[in-house]
Amino acid sequence: MLSKRLIACLDVRNGCVVKGVNFEGLRNAGDPAELARRYNVEGIDELVILDVTATIEARRALADTILAVSRELFIPLTVGGGIRTEADAAAAIDAGADKVSLNSAPLSDPALITRLASHYGSQAVVVAIDAKQQGDQRWTVFARSGRLPTTRDAVEWAREAEDRGAGEILLTSIDRDGTRTGFDCALTANVAGSVSIPVIASGGAGTFEHFHDVFTTGLADAALAASVFHFSEHPVDELKNYLAARWIPVRR
Repeated sequence: MLSKRLIACLDVRNGCVVKGVNFEGLRNAGDPAELARRYNVEGIDELVILDVTATIEARRALADTILAVSRELFIPLTVGGGIRTEADAAAAIDAGADKVSLNSAPLSDPALITRLASHYGSQAVVVAIDAKQQGDQRWTVFARSGRLPTTRDAVEWAREAEDRGAGEILLTSIDRDGTRTGFDCALTANVAGSVSIPVIASGGAGTFEHFHDVFTTGLADAALAASVFHFSEHPVDELKNYLAARWIPVRR
């Protein structure tokens, strides 16, 4: 069985890490490079930078922030926010990203997934899906940092993204984001059971048990969290020890 990955997420605005609840009420959580340095030492498996206002402000992710973070890392780095074109993706990768995360842009230009996968390989293309529950076992995809509902169903969009060349799905529950009430295991399991590429669960991490649940009940390949890692509430090595003791394979 492949090891489950623990991923820290840096939501960045104006060069600072921020965190909110349900994508709103953002507060300062530290310096991106300093947090990256700490995570690299603590043993996090991967790091994601999401420039949370890049799409809203119609600009690229901040290259200086990406460069400062990448200099601190010896682990894979994914960058998202404002990746609308091949040139945007190239700028992020040139600044130090190993993967790019696409969210709003492919909803209107799905072929962007295929173009980037053809150029960089599927392993470098992550499709981020922000979803909100809209009924029993149905989740609607939202664009523009969770502000704009679309007509797409999360499970169907994940399947299409895989067909178009995506190498991973970064699946965020807007309902659970920042609440620390646990990942949406039903959403995650529905998507993970419908695709053959890895699914990264995001939104709701608060306890060690939540990670265990999303790896077992939720069928996730990786779990992403922000505030529980940023504020040193759950040391990465202790979380890995907890999971390993419960027969969840993790990278040591």
